[in-house]
Amino acid sequence: MHHRGVLFHLCATCGVEQDPNTPLPDECAICADERQYIPLGGQEWTTVEALAGAGYRAVEHEVEPGLHGLYVDPKTAIGQQSLVISTPAGSLLWDPIGFVDAAAVDAVAAHGPVIAVAGSHPHMFGVQTQWSTALGEVPILVAEADRSWLARSDGPIVFWSGTHEVAPGLTLHQIGGHFPGSAVAHWRGGGDGRGVLLTGDGVFPNPDRRTVSFLRSYPNRLPLSAAVVRRIADQLSHLEFDRIIGNFDNVIDHDGREALEYSATRHCAWVTGEFDHLT
Repeated sequence: MHHRGVLFHLCATCGVEQDPNTPLPDECAICADERQYIPLGGQEWTTVEALAGAGYRAVEHEVEPGLHGLYVDPKTAIGQQSLVISTPAGSLLWDPIGFVDAAAVDAVAAHGPVIAVAGSHPHMFGVQTQWSTALGEVPILVAEADRSWLARSDGPIVFWSGTHEVAPGLTLHQIGGHFPGSAVAHWRGGGDGRGVLLTGDGVFPNPDRRTVSFLRSYPNRLPLSAAVVRRIADQLSHLEFDRIIGNFDNVIDHDGREALEYSATRHCAWVTGEFDHLT
């Protein structure tokens, strides 16, 4: 998007926006990290305007009452789904996509005033500053532990650690693992009042819809240690939730607490060699 003649670039591979006040780097730092990758064809940059001109658009759908998903069609960058969590005190835009236009802003704002934008971790920063601007300069919540990964820091950023209440019944929890600042959002009123955990990549619902995964890198298949996975599971054990929703429309529909504990125990057993006799 343009602002006073400035063109805002984002990485075509991960969709994360760059600082408009500094020259574009040779490579996107997020993609050059071992958790991501630079594509075979090399680094490419794009803009929201270029995507819109090529026919990309945001598509919204209802996930459940009070929770709406937003994704880019056709798929671009990592391809995550943003989630808009609506509460009586306002909405949170979670894991902002790397695209925004007037129609997308209208769709998000239709569910009530947005009071914050937050990415679960740096891969999900998207064009969070452009979203914040379009929504009226709303705060951008960034975990202090991931401050160094901000490629653009000229917006109304609020750093936080540990836990952060966005609104009554909607709280961010720093669990680490995938990134030191990786966070989940706990929506106490979701899931028909049984609670919903929005996990980004920190806890990843699997295709079987019964278990979750814990990885340092998903594309490069780097695992987390047993100690870290046990820590994550223990940190989340006190929260009440029935559903777990990831950032790619991947869901544990019910019994999420049990699925998380079972999956953590299974992960720890495999990485500590308990099942080596099966290999």
